[in-house]
Amino acid sequence: MTTPTPPDLDAGFRTDLIRKQLVQAIYAADYTAAAVTAPFDSATGALLALPAGYVPVGYTTDDGLTFTSDLSMADTTSSQSTEPTRSDVESEVLTGGYAPQETNAATVSMYKGLPLSGAGALPAIGEAWAMTRPAVPKLPYYRLLFIGMDYADNGSEIYIVKHYPKARVTSKDDSQWARSSETQWPVTVQAYRDPVLKTAEREWIDGPGWRSLATP
Repeated sequence: MTTPTPPDLDAGFRTDLIRKQLVQAIYAADYTAAAVTAPFDSATGALLALPAGYVPVGYTTDDGLTFTSDLSMADTTSSQSTEPTRSDVESEVLTGGYAPQETNAATVSMYKGLPLSGAGALPAIGEAWAMTRPAVPKLPYYRLLFIGMDYADNGSEIYIVKHYPKARVTSKDDSQWARSSETQWPVTVQAYRDPVLKTAEREWIDGPGWRSLATP
């Protein structure tokens, strides 16, 4: 009988798969805009232009973006077992949180529960704004696109793109006026299942740098 070869504890470890999102960007659109279905060029992995109607949220705090998944399980228990004998997903709520630093139409509209364009939207930057809080906020749905970028060792880009095709603001943190800090418009958005795409979230990883990691 031969002695089994011990496992190589270093096998399969790759430092080039430890990624950061050095730059993040958020784009928002009204729900009437087209959903993002293919953010990358299939030949090169380069980012493609966004559909019409998507606007940048702009600068956000250096806390970055926080994505959470609140998973709830429904367990079946039996008298013959101390562990659950069956466990099923009861619900999973996907949210994203970020704090915009720019006072622009996108950040203020989402914080106030207004559409980004069309009737009821804020005027352009530099024009007078006037907002009246409705008795019952409508909290419209939006389409949200989150892009994170890192660099491969050869200097080319690696992107992670997350899309909430149907989302709305479900909570807001305080917006403070102070001399010591900038005015922020912090929000948490929740993803909902889009009836056309049949999902609440789509995510892609690509880019020239990602493709350079492929084994020759």
